[in-house]
Amino acid sequence: MRKRTAFFVSDRTGITAEMLGHSLLTQFDDVQFNEVTLPFVDSIEKAHETVSRINQQGAADGVRPIVISTLARTEIAQVIGQANALYLDCFEIFISPLERELGLHASHAIGRSHRVSDFVDYHHRMESVNYTLSHDDGSSTRDLSDADVILVGVSRCGKTPTCLYLAMQYGIRAANYPLIPEDFSSMGLPSHLRPLRTRLYGLTILPHRLQQIRNERRPGSKYATLENCELEVREAEALMRREGIPYLDATSKSIEELATTILQEAKLLRRIY
Repeated sequence: MRKRTAFFVSDRTGITAEMLGHSLLTQFDDVQFNEVTLPFVDSIEKAHETVSRINQQGAADGVRPIVISTLARTEIAQVIGQANALYLDCFEIFISPLERELGLHASHAIGRSHRVSDFVDYHHRMESVNYTLSHDDGSSTRDLSDADVILVGVSRCGKTPTCLYLAMQYGIRAANYPLIPEDFSSMGLPSHLRPLRTRLYGLTILPHRLQQIRNERRPGSKYATLENCELEVREAEALMRREGIPYLDATSKSIEELATTILQEAKLLRRIY
């Protein structure tokens, strides 16, 4: 497999360049990319240091690197553009056509996409994260009615990371509750979840994958046996079907896919931060 180094360069966090660049590079299956994010390149001095690093890496690799940047300041972008690399300037690629279409000049201000510019929205997001953390894994039933969505499913099927992603990315108050053998024996929801049935959304997983995950956490335990995993998954799915709870198979889906599907199907308000 061919190997290349790709730099994501930004004058702020680098999140936008990283996400866009990674999405583009994953389209090339026959190349193994060493992805390097360089945030806070916000001065001419740092830009020259970055160029030296890029050139050194290219010399070591024997092939020029790829540079994807979201540098808002033109003078810094021009310095980076002097590197011996394929330089893709996202601002030049996208901002110039938008300026022509809108008949306006962009501000070229840095840090617009990831900053605390609206304190009300920022407070809402942090409150959502705190809520999700305090309502993880059924740890608290207090204020459960304030949840936008409550994920249910067997232990270790992906509820916690999905809830945290919903809270961090979209400001969703997401709680989660593990379905346990006591719920299966009664074939009914716990009393505190019954009034909130319309806010419930389920996750399931293939038993063999669940066994792998559980065995990493508690190797050799009954909890992690394939037989127990098969039983719990089967009973959980039967319970969710009986209660009319929609559910997704999380086996081969990313957290981003799970969160986006839940947002859409549960008709939750999608906030962008």
